[in-house]
Amino acid sequence: KLMLSNANVLVLDDPTNHLDLESITSVNKGLEKFPGVLLFTSHDHEFISTIANRIIEITPNGIMDRKMDFDEYLESKEIQDQLAKMYGKDK
Repeated sequence: KLMLSNANVLVLDDPTNHLDLESITSVNKGLEKFPGVLLFTSHDHEFISTIANRIIEITPNGIMDRKMDFDEYLESKEIQDQLAKMYGKDK
């Protein structure tokens, strides 16, 4: 119902948690077509990779904000080095 109500921002907390594969696929397809802003948290790597085009990570020492997909974010050595410093784990 919410996706049909002309909302332009959706806030989702682990939206695929406790869903079967068919439901997860339906949620992903629906959200890919959503014309507004999605703000979500998730432990589902596939969901994040499918939906996210901007990653915002909040650390104890600041915010990492990048416009890229999740896999690029995880694979970027530059970002991982910056995050290590932000989490106080630099060498």
